[in-house]
Amino acid sequence: MIWSSSYPEVPVGGTTLPALVTEAAERFPERTALVDGPSGASVTYAELVRRVERIAAWLHADGVRPGAVIGMWAPNTPPWAAFALAAMRLGATVTATHAAAPEREALGTLAAAGAEVVVTVPERVPALRERVRRVVVLGEAPGATPLHEVLACPDPSPPPADDPDAVALLPFSSGTTGRPKGVRLTHTNLVTHIRQMRAVLGLTEHDTTLALAPFPHVLGSVGTLALPLAVGATVVTVPQVDPVLLADLVERHRVRFLAVPPPVATVLTAHPALAGRDLSSLRFVGVGAAPLPPRLQEALAARLPGCVVGQGWGMTETTSGICLPDGRTGTTPGTVGRPLPNTELRVVDPETGRDLGVSECGELWVRGPQVMAGYQDAPEATAAVLDADGWLRTGDLGRIEPSGDVVLLDRLKELIKVDGFQVAPAELEALLVEHPAVADAAVVGRPDERHGEVPVAFVVPRPGDGAGLDGDTVLRWITERVSRHQRPAALNVVDVLPRSPAGKLLRRTLRDLGDAPTPGVEPRSATLAR
Repeated sequence: MIWSSSYPEVPVGGTTLPALVTEAAERFPERTALVDGPSGASVTYAELVRRVERIAAWLHADGVRPGAVIGMWAPNTPPWAAFALAAMRLGATVTATHAAAPEREALGTLAAAGAEVVVTVPERVPALRERVRRVVVLGEAPGATPLHEVLACPDPSPPPADDPDAVALLPFSSGTTGRPKGVRLTHTNLVTHIRQMRAVLGLTEHDTTLALAPFPHVLGSVGTLALPLAVGATVVTVPQVDPVLLADLVERHRVRFLAVPPPVATVLTAHPALAGRDLSSLRFVGVGAAPLPPRLQEALAARLPGCVVGQGWGMTETTSGICLPDGRTGTTPGTVGRPLPNTELRVVDPETGRDLGVSECGELWVRGPQVMAGYQDAPEATAAVLDADGWLRTGDLGRIEPSGDVVLLDRLKELIKVDGFQVAPAELEALLVEHPAVADAAVVGRPDERHGEVPVAFVVPRPGDGAGLDGDTVLRWITERVSRHQRPAALNVVDVLPRSPAGKLLRRTLRDLGDAPTPGVEPRSATLAR
């Protein structure tokens, strides 16, 4: 059984991302395109296009040609956007690593991508000087070309590349098969996905958004940067999430649109720094990159009356989105909305490969123009998740309700096998955060001689209500609400859970560190005799 989108189809491809932004600049040349959040420095659309042309001229004079890879190792700032668009204008590919990534990890990502020019900040220059052909620095540093010199390039910019099938973006993802791989996203992927998102979210040139999600993650680079710039909206860049700065920027710029990971949703809902702050300009908050517990979605909606709230679902391999909240209605808590335009879904039994029907649980498969061209230099890994008919095996377990809404249950590879029963960590996590004293929760599997595996839970106390949270009490509370095989064998009370910059829970870190999920944190543990 194939579920097709209920939204009208959008045009597929036919142009490039820089061309879309240039069209927006032609319509709204004096509108503000980008604002640096901390400093307030702004750039109009006309100035953004001039900067893109200057940077493209310099890169071309430096030898960058179609197919080259330009790397970004810098925080969310307006120059990040200008360099990315300039590289794509030349037919080059943009890859990125998180600004705060450890040196070994960042250098490994840039090397795997084959980056020949890297844009970075002064403190990262020494690590790069001997490893790439050219380093461009956002500031001043010995051995690197400063941004002002790039923008002063006297050479004419070459004609823009216009191949819609060229790889524009190369983000890295662990995907569904383990080790991080470069995901080849073409201009057709990006352009079509922007049209899909615009059709569902309703973003316009009158909107202002905060770019909170890191640009190396597709939620950041596509959802909070490429989309608004392609429609003529204003993007306020935020180098790192700070609750006070977040509130200041929403108030100062009358921000209307936010796409954020769950930790930011938690900040919006309950952080004391936002108490009494004016967030009334917000008309839409969409949460992605990780599951949003229903209780948190309801609390966020209550905190922002008059604002549409919902969560979406997507992957790096789908350019960002598969399902998104409707800009007019949001999503029902516990669901991720309906498939985007031009998008098809199947629910497949992971054991038999049989297609399943309405409300039946299986692996979700997706097909659409936003699905990646494949993994970089990894044909076997590509074939493992993408079949000849264009169906991408997402690795996510879920079901499709009679309403057409999609419900996610967990990652297929995260399931815990207890006495032959399958236990979904996300289901237990969603239940744990319903406890009034629990702010955040994680569940992982631990090998067990008797049962094969057993669930182990980690919970973070809720400020105020969670003071002095007792692990035994929470453990008893959840065991009364689940089947015997779902009961956690242990529960650890910790101060924080390990998450990626994009908000994804780092379950591997929890497994590796056992009862101490975060260095420096002493868990307060409770155990259950099974």
